[in-house]
Amino acid sequence: MASVKAWADYGESHPVRHATRRCWRKATDVASEHVQVMTDRDPDYYPRQHARITVRCSLARAPTSPFGDKVIGTNHTLPTNRAARYTGGLWVGKFLKTCTYQKVLTDEASAMIGAYGSRLCLMEGFSGHAEQANIRVRRYGGRNVGYAMPVEPN
Repeated sequence: MASVKAWADYGESHPVRHATRRCWRKATDVASEHVQVMTDRDPDYYPRQHARITVRCSLARAPTSPFGDKVIGTNHTLPTNRAARYTGGLWVGKFLKTCTYQKVLTDEASAMIGAYGSRLCLMEGFSGHAEQANIRVRRYGGRNVGYAMPVEPN
């Protein structure tokens, strides 16, 4: 009975004649846990529409939540409370640690990135970070920049 209560409290239905831009905009606005586009058209009709889908959904002839949750989807755990606006569903990648790194290969690149970084840090009130960027501008760009002062563009 919990699903009946969930539908009564949170369920929405938005009938549209065709899966048009309005349909995709509505799906994005609602950003619910389960977005289903029920159509009598062949789902292959919609490939050019897929770019408009910014929330995940089922797109099939008469899809149901169990299709995506249990059989053809990636996982049962999907974002709720409109969280689909900024995150996807739970999948194996959520449990993997990701490590990123950056490479700055030249002195010129270090000085240029330092100049941008300095200005951004100062805009955010991080003078210590700005000074770290300024050190690179001085060292690799040969520019005389005051302590924690913004670097003027070249």
